[in-house]
Formats: sequence, C-alpha cells, structure tokens
Amino acid sequence: MDLMTPIFRYYRAALFGLFAMLALGATSADAQDRYPLDWAAVERESLEHFFTLIRTNTSNPPGNETAVASYLEQILEEEGIEAELFALDPDRANMVARLKGNGSKQPLLVMAHTDVVGVQPENWTVDPFGAVQKDGYIYGRGALDDKDNVTASLMLMLLLQRSGVELDRDVIFLAEAGEEGTTAFGVDYMVENHWDKIEAEYCLAEGGSTVSQGGEVRRVGITTTEKFPMRITLVARGTAGHGSIPRVDNAIAALAGAVSRLAAWQSPLRLNETTRAYFERLAEISEPDDAARYRGILDPAQQPGIEQYFAEHEPQHYSLLRTSVVPTILTGGFRRNVIPSEASATFDIRGLPDENPEEFYRDLADIIDDPNIDIVPEGVYRPASPPSGLDTLAFRALENVTARLYPSAVTVPTMLTGATDMAQIRAKGTQCYGFGPITAEEDIAGGGGSHGDDERILEDSLLSLVQFLWYTVIEIAAADR
Repeated sequence: MDLMTPIFRYYRAALFGLFAMLALGATSADAQDRYPLDWAAVERESLEHFFTLIRTNTSNPPGNETAVASYLEQILEEEGIEAELFALDPDRANMVARLKGNGSKQPLLVMAHTDVVGVQPENWTVDPFGAVQKDGYIYGRGALDDKDNVTASLMLMLLLQRSGVELDRDVIFLAEAGEEGTTAFGVDYMVENHWDKIEAEYCLAEGGSTVSQGGEVRRVGITTTEKFPMRITLVARGTAGHGSIPRVDNAIAALAGAVSRLAAWQSPLRLNETTRAYFERLAEISEPDDAARYRGILDPAQQPGIEQYFAEHEPQHYSLLRTSVVPTILTGGFRRNVIPSEASATFDIRGLPDENPEEFYRDLADIIDDPNIDIVPEGVYRPASPPSGLDTLAFRALENVTARLYPSAVTVPTMLTGATDMAQIRAKGTQCYGFGPITAEEDIAGGGGSHGDDERILEDSLLSLVQFLWYTVIEIAAADR
C-alpha cells in the first residue's frame, strides 16, 4: 500500500536539500552539535508521517500491522536504508531497519509498536483515526501509544542517514506488531526466531514520561524496569442445591471469603535500585510535605504510615512498593434460588521484577487457607527481568539530554506498574530504557491518555520527542572524532 502523500514527498525532498547545505554549521566538536538540523522542517515531516500512521487503523484485534510495516519499509528503502519484514502472520508483520556502524561497539535497538487498542467511536468527540488537530492537541488512537514513538524512530533513521552520521555501533529500528496483548506475533516471534536481527547492548522504547507544569518540564521519567503480569483465577467448588437450604460448602461464600482475605493482605514491601532512586529524586522537586514522605518511605521505621497514605492518596506509588494483588472479575451462579457448584474470581497480579511466581502462589494459598479453592495461574507471558542499570552509558546519555533540553527538569528512573515489550528484550540481557513525550501534569489525571477515549498528544510534543531521541542516540552511538 502506498500511503505517501504528495505533500510529504515535497517536504522530504526539501528537507534533504537543507541537510545537504548544512546551513547552520557546527559550533563545537561535541557529537550532538556536529550534525545540526533544521528542526522546523523536521517537525513538518514528522507531522506528515504521524498523521498517516494514525489514519491507518491497526486496532488489535485484528492488528493489520503490515500496512504500517510496509509503509515504513518503503520510506526507509527509498532513502537507502536497509529494511526487512518478518511475520508469523502475513497481516501482522514486524519491520526491522538497520544503519551500520563501524562495529567498535555493540548495536543500539530503538523499538516501537505499530498496533493500537480498539476504540468505541461513540465515546469519542472526534474521529479516532482522523488525526484531528484541535486546541493545541492532535487526537487519535495511538497518539500516545505508540505511533508517536514509531514516528520518532522513523525520523531518527532518516536523519541519521541524511546527515551522514558516523556511528560506532549499528542502530536498529524495530517496528513491532502485537504489543497490545498478542505478543506471539511481535516481540516473542522476533526474540525466538530472529534475535540475531535485533540483538543489542541497549534498547530505547516507550514507557517513560516527560511531565510539564505551567508549560515547563519539571521531571523526565526514564523507565528502567517494570512489573510483570502473573494473573490468577480462584476457583471455589461446593455442592449445588436449592437456595432455601444453606450449605457449609457454599462456593459463593467460600469465594467471597478468599477474595476478602487477599484484598486485605499486603504483600511484603520491597524497594530496588530504581524505586529507591525514584523516590530520592522525586523528593528533590516536590513540596516539603510530599518530599518528606518520599524520603521517609526509604526508612523502614516510617514505612507503615507512609504506605497507608500512599494506598489512600497515591495508589500509583503504593503499587511501586510491592507485588500488587487486585480482584477484577467475579463469576458465580445463574439463578437466585440455586446454590452453584462453582464460582470464580480473577486477580490481576503485577509482580516486582524479582518476584518468584510459584513461591508467591504458595503464599496466596496460605492466606486463603481453604482446600475447596484452587489457584489457577494464567501463565506468565512477559518474563521477569532485573532492572536496567543507572550507571550505564545509555542512562547517562538520557540524563545529559534531559539537562540539555529541559534545564529545570530532574531525570527520574521509574518502574512501570504496567508492562511493555521491553520485558522480553530486557530478559535477554539488553539494558532497556523507556522514554516518552511531554505531557502536561493537569492532563495526567484527566481523560485523553493512552487507551482512553479522545487519546491525544500535545502538538509541540511530537517534535520534542524526535529531538530527545535524536540527541540521545547521537550521544550513545555517534563516533568520536
């Protein structure tokens, strides 16, 4: 499918000419300044790609990511960049592009997913696949998750190629299918069958957060680790009978008791390198009362009171402290006068990176303490893996770029309570870091976020995302002179 527009071809040709002229000239020997860019032209081209990607419906299910993968492949190959498609299902292709370095360092992988979650159009105020510009935002499914990163990664490859950047390491772009719950078609397929095509020392992907207050970026969250899903279903069994005759082995009653016990239980509090650094650095930019809590959570003597405060007022922070156990679905019975023989409850459990699922399930059984209730694990489809380091070339580069672009901001390492496809890459030994576009603090708690109705991104944020990735990759991968 040829998704390129005439206006895009015009901007691309004009941009190439501007790069060739290098009108701005280098001002220092620093690698980040050796390759100056016309950012106004970059923004125009980025928006053209972004609009095209949002207008291409890759809702998962069914996905149809091949439409985007082919679009990316075509653009890259027309610029002389090696690109290839890999697919378990021909409609759900992954695209891999590579720019060769001199081989003195191991490759860098830049990863973004091309599928999006589905929509309920009736709940949107605009066309979910219209890429509508309104009130300083761009609306569309995938605007934040994850076609902004697809666009930034595409622009990175084009700019590296056009600018003739000398690389110490290969730079690989993986546009992957199936991140939204069908990883067998995407990252799992690539890791299990084509690892040699994407193997890297470092990986940059989605998952971070760049938060502004009053128009100024105050903190840049870089994801260095994430929880992993280890969901279960509790199945309670008893004797079926007439609702007029009570039974001591009532499955509904047994299930209710088990759910109540697990919901009231607190799994052990554990901090890791990432979460310790997160609270320490967050305290630096917080109001005094908040800062005292963020510092205090590192002190075992203060933890009980502070974690209770988090549970009531800052549940996101409460979740960072432990493996979370949350009941989400209850099923049981079919008539009001029939005691069912079976009832079930689904729990969404998100494990800390060092959690052992089998041991944890045994702990849950001890808490439930009922032989008539079985714990049925769903199966771990994203592997647990150790956090990526804070003392690496890649993390230091991310800190340096934060200081360059946002002088008033603090770089904060974060642990995702959700999950991304970095889990599979990190489990192979690659150091992975997540970054993200600028989001106004007032938008974080409101609508319009990832997976929400009226998903949207700040208009100016797309260019800043491209810039952030560009400068980071230049620092990690560009050869010294």
